[in-house]
Amino acid sequence: MCGIHESDQQKDQLEETSISRRTIIRGLLLTAGAAQATALAGGAGPLASNAAGVIRAWPQASREVAMKMIARYGQPHEFTVSMLIWHNHGPWKRTIVNRDTVPHRFPMPHQDMLEQFVDYRVPLERYDDLAHYDGSVIVERTKGEMSARCDKEEMNMLALNLAHDISMGRRTWQDARDFYARTAMAFMQGQTSPYTQSLMFKAARGTTADPDQPADM
Repeated sequence: MCGIHESDQQKDQLEETSISRRTIIRGLLLTAGAAQATALAGGAGPLASNAAGVIRAWPQASREVAMKMIARYGQPHEFTVSMLIWHNHGPWKRTIVNRDTVPHRFPMPHQDMLEQFVDYRVPLERYDDLAHYDGSVIVERTKGEMSARCDKEEMNMLALNLAHDISMGRRTWQDARDFYARTAMAFMQGQTSPYTQSLMFKAARGTTADPDQPADM
């Protein structure tokens, strides 16, 4: 009888130890999960539920641009810890405000973080001209999109309006660069231009993709 009693006690102790271990492990996993979520949120907290909570931890320049876009277009349709995204708003197919910036020295040193897209098909013979014109004007032939990336919406409009002029053969890439630099400087001094106020062409949404042709095999 004594042996049986001792065996029962040992069994109870083993069960208690197992329960304690499971409890400790569960607690560690929950703590690690919360810490990971906080890290993913970039300091915005594990349950950031709106754009304001996300951008709170962003660098000042990106945060200010994000706040301007929210004031102008309302809450984004999507957001992650590193970007806010709007779809089909104003003249744009898509707008992305990025937390992380890209250094750009044309026409003067600044940081790019605001990228805005339109549907647009660029003639193939104009691709090199656009590459010479501005490295922050990005053309995606297959998707049929063109975007400009800067720190101001007005400069994106200027960039795309001039890209359209180049695509239509109205300007050389060098003339477009010169015009961009002059207009950007005037804008910084409080002057306006039709090129910075709106898109001066009609973006044909949904009809600009170029899936190319199968190769001869």
